[in-house]
Amino acid sequence: MSKDIKAAPYVPPPPLTGSALVLGTIALSLATFMNVLDSSIANVSLPAIAGDLGVSPVQGTWVITSFGVANAISVPLTGWLTQRFGAVRLFMGSILLFVLSSWLCGFAHSLETLVLFRVLQGLVAGPMIPLSQTLLLASYPKEKAGMALALWAMTTLVAPVVGPLLGGWITDNISWPWIFYINVPVGLIAAFFTWSIYRKRDTPVKKLPIDSVGLALLVLWVGSMQLMLDKGKELDWFASGTIQLLAALAVVGFLFFVIWELTDKHPVVDLRLFGGRNFFFGAISLSIAYGLFFGNVVLLPLWLQQWMGYTATDAGLALAPVGVLAIILSPIAGKNVSKWDPRVMASFAFVMFAIVLWMRSNFTTGTDLVSIMIPTVLQGGAMAFFFIPLTTLTLSGIEPHRIPAAAGLSNFVRITAGAMGTSISTTIWENRAALHHAHLTETLSLGNPILNETSSMLTSGGFSADQALAQINRLTDQQAFTRAADDIFYGSAAMFLLLIVMIWFTRRPPRMAGGAAPADAGGAH
Repeated sequence: MSKDIKAAPYVPPPPLTGSALVLGTIALSLATFMNVLDSSIANVSLPAIAGDLGVSPVQGTWVITSFGVANAISVPLTGWLTQRFGAVRLFMGSILLFVLSSWLCGFAHSLETLVLFRVLQGLVAGPMIPLSQTLLLASYPKEKAGMALALWAMTTLVAPVVGPLLGGWITDNISWPWIFYINVPVGLIAAFFTWSIYRKRDTPVKKLPIDSVGLALLVLWVGSMQLMLDKGKELDWFASGTIQLLAALAVVGFLFFVIWELTDKHPVVDLRLFGGRNFFFGAISLSIAYGLFFGNVVLLPLWLQQWMGYTATDAGLALAPVGVLAIILSPIAGKNVSKWDPRVMASFAFVMFAIVLWMRSNFTTGTDLVSIMIPTVLQGGAMAFFFIPLTTLTLSGIEPHRIPAAAGLSNFVRITAGAMGTSISTTIWENRAALHHAHLTETLSLGNPILNETSSMLTSGGFSADQALAQINRLTDQQAFTRAADDIFYGSAAMFLLLIVMIWFTRRPPRMAGGAAPADAGGAH
């Protein structure tokens, strides 16, 4: 059977029509929606998850970083797995395993088991987004490819809006495990309709060698680096032998990985792509920017819930408007990326991100919800002109047969940078907060008239002396963590402005297909 498939030339199936096209589009969109939703739904639930599992909110961020790292590792394998199992079978397997791992995440009763199941969820999620895009394009006639990609991109832009709102409401009104259980019915419905419509439209399969050494080295250095970043604060960084070992494994593993991948005939990651000027500067600027963006996206709800008294629902409401301008402006960016200079569009996005983060760097403990939402709305506009032009620049000038490998490598670097951004921003936040706390308490030493006056006011209000001091310490912490968050927002704004220089090292493509970029942009969320 397999010999016949190999011998006969592959003829793509005809486009779908009528109800099959509608149901197929809905099924693929549901699977994509579920996947993208999971990258943002847990953000506002972190304090609740951390509290329930008896860990600190910073340790709770492992729930996000573990998914991101596992997802990054599995994305480059999509091409090999597709050729080995067929696009439809692989897509179905990914959905069903995603449903199973989501169900297991809800049942987790410790941070270790939750992180383990999130790793599994991230690994099986890797092929879902690129394959949903591939199957959708095969469902529509070529002249309607732009419309298909617009529908696909809209799904991936709506999910980050719904994620924080839905996650916050579920956490406050039901319980946090249901942010994972919700994937079960959605995934099963998507799987049923996908199999009903696409089972006879699978791609041919062939046995290919897998770069097992390269894959093992990839897992070793990425895993070691992320563990080092996640455990560093807890283990006092390089004073710990464990951190020293992880750092050594990350560096040595990375060096061997680079040497192996550059010399292997069938590398799991085609590092030679970095030899292209546009790919190098495009992928690096996109990844650093995404690391900054994602680190701040995780930090904001943590600050709101831990130190501003927001519920998970309120924090979700503060983050939700990010999608409004993104949904409105993304089709405009996608339509005009072939006419306008993508470097100008990306530079505009970075300037917008810098403005948004500068506005946030002025937040105080008295900042109201409206003032928090205004930069969030503007951030949506920046997102629309961020992913599409940068993805277009990164992939321009690459031969058509290398585009899947380039898209996979670009996504791998970006997702890894996102996980690193989360770990680095939360670590710096705690360190800066400790510094600000020390500065603030210098003036509040015992015997200070302000401290005595505040303490006497609290004790006259019914607090004991110890309770009064604890309350003052809590207020000092609130100021310290707010100032620390402002430091990160301000530093990130400055970095976005510096990154503009890197964009202009790329060449402007003479002519681009406007449709391909928005599609990959969706995966960036």
